[in-house]
Amino acid sequence: MEDLDNLKATELTLGLPGIDAPEKPSPASATGSNKRSNEECCLPAAKKQVVGWPPVRSYRMNSIRVRKMEAEDSTGIYVKVGMDGAPYLRKVDLRVYKDYKELMEALNDMFKCFSLGGAEGHEESGYAITYEDKDGDWMLVGDVPWEMFISSCKRMRIMKGSEARGLSSST
Repeated sequence: MEDLDNLKATELTLGLPGIDAPEKPSPASATGSNKRSNEECCLPAAKKQVVGWPPVRSYRMNSIRVRKMEAEDSTGIYVKVGMDGAPYLRKVDLRVYKDYKELMEALNDMFKCFSLGGAEGHEESGYAITYEDKDGDWMLVGDVPWEMFISSCKRMRIMKGSEARGLSSST
């Protein structure tokens, strides 16, 4: 019995400072061996890491957040633009343009050999500029406010007016 008391007195345990003894598993949950439970061994490394470790000072955390926000603001919103009959696609950064008029002028310059027409006269030229939003719906460019357009546009297509007639400005 004395050997058992000496063994417990010299037993080394790991624990947090200020805590006398680590928690012992209850006999009901113990399987009779010192193996870790299935939950412990199957957790990904991110969940095993202690939250807030290694310690990072608050001013450093704030500066990291500010840098991330600046990086997100400085990146462009690139969308692909395709035109019916054109053998190529173009990528356009929507943040470069201030409104629909500037975008229409740029698209007209990119696809000028296909007689796109002006922003007001896209019906006369036989082409309509459409875009696919985040929901996968095709809509006419100019149906929604500019800021909403650049946040929801995934890609653009300049299609023949006859195909675009099914798209209405009110949908």
